[in-house]
Amino acid sequence: MEEVIIYTDGACSGNPGPGGWAAILNSGPHKKEISGGEKSTTNNRMELLAVISALELLKRPCRVQVYTDSQYIERAINQGWLASWKKRGWRRKEGELKNPELWQRLDSLLETHQVSFSWVKGHAENELNNRCDALAVMRRDEFARS
Repeated sequence: MEEVIIYTDGACSGNPGPGGWAAILNSGPHKKEISGGEKSTTNNRMELLAVISALELLKRPCRVQVYTDSQYIERAINQGWLASWKKRGWRRKEGELKNPELWQRLDSLLETHQVSFSWVKGHAENELNNRCDALAVMRRDEFARS
């Protein structure tokens, strides 16, 4: 099974506001950078779209290590929140789940690939996280100007 390392990040000015997301995929000698954004969005939405967009690029089931500076995403997976939301019909214990359609897309991708999530400190010394941040901010700024 092919192994892939993915770094992701999202950026948003305001909540909601213009936002961008980015991901870097590494597999052996291959490296790919992707990014996108929306004119009116939230930071959590951008973080989710970075992970989803990267996983959707994979052409066959892979073993994937995702590095994210989003504690929300990392904890949702590693602490079982996602599984609980799914059992409750895509609702939180307290009520509404934001972005349920994105969590459902991510859940489907997690059934296809063997994915592990690790949290990395944002805006620190991690070169690939910093590159994702720069790409996400660049895309956010493009949407802020449009």
